[in-house]
Amino acid sequence: MIDDVFGSGHEQVVLCHDEESGLRAVIALYSTALGPAMGGTRFYPYRSAQAALDDALRLSTAMAYKNALAGLDHGGGKAVIIGDPDKHKSETVLRAYGRFVHGLNGRYLTACDVGTFSPDMDVVARETPYVTGRTVANGGAGDSSILTAWGVYQGMRAAAQHRWGSPDLGGKRVGIAGAGKVGSRLTELLIEADARVTITDPNRSAIDALVGRFPGVDVVAGTEELIDVDLDVYSPCAMGGAVSRASLASLKAEIVCGGANNQLAEAGIDREMAARGILYAPDYCVNSGGVIQIADELQGFNFERAKARATGIFDTTLRVLELAASTGVTTAVAADQLAEERIAGVSRLLRLYRGA
Repeated sequence: MIDDVFGSGHEQVVLCHDEESGLRAVIALYSTALGPAMGGTRFYPYRSAQAALDDALRLSTAMAYKNALAGLDHGGGKAVIIGDPDKHKSETVLRAYGRFVHGLNGRYLTACDVGTFSPDMDVVARETPYVTGRTVANGGAGDSSILTAWGVYQGMRAAAQHRWGSPDLGGKRVGIAGAGKVGSRLTELLIEADARVTITDPNRSAIDALVGRFPGVDVVAGTEELIDVDLDVYSPCAMGGAVSRASLASLKAEIVCGGANNQLAEAGIDREMAARGILYAPDYCVNSGGVIQIADELQGFNFERAKARATGIFDTTLRVLELAASTGVTTAVAADQLAEERIAGVSRLLRLYRGA
């Protein structure tokens, strides 16, 4: 476990344990070169502490690149709380977690993620001010999935522009894996754009709710069935690792663009996708609308201002895709290059004295 941390390039990793409340959590800060690390809190029943640590390391690294590419003055961090949120989430667990966040003295700003919601952040905020994604009633931005879905939609339009010469998604078949917060909102945007949507989710109640709102949505049993559909766009919007060599062998879509983090399950998948002519819109590029939303909260949240900035994901995605095409690298490498250039460029400014 220790070797995993020291070999990951992270600045700081905190293991949080409060026996009385039952809290077991990991807070991982990959980089604070651009500013305080920002990233959500995932509450998930990991099979082991090692699995939780691995996820925190991966997610916090992705957040550093996401925030950089989104033009935010924030580094990358992420927290994971080990446990089933339906069984183990409580006021005492969340407040104990808030005390650990506070102990980082502003180096990390937390927010919602899988298994946590804006009301949970209100509870965490009773112990620390270093919280975003709070409820509207408490001066926050509310549910960050709103602009996460909006950003994915903009990235999808940019990918369509690059591949087909037009951002219009009308008539295109989009397969969405995940009918949760982001997947359901993305479905709504795509239906409004006259796209055809096929969706899957193991949560039957989520599917039923979505089909109740949009009867024209097609439903398939699982992800294996979804990727076997003649899709134009495959949109992973659930957990990571959605694109593996096994799934790639069956995938018929021309574009992969979704809201899930860490979509590529194995090293080199981006090269195999490119070789097959599948255009990959890098996940941390297109799903940055949520972090844009919660970052705006620090200025006194204004939804229209945040949405305007998230709309810029169209241009950022297009820039990534065009850089990849012009230099012969994969789109994943192109996105990393742009993010790393910004992190390095701003970091060099530290040698300049700014004054009081």
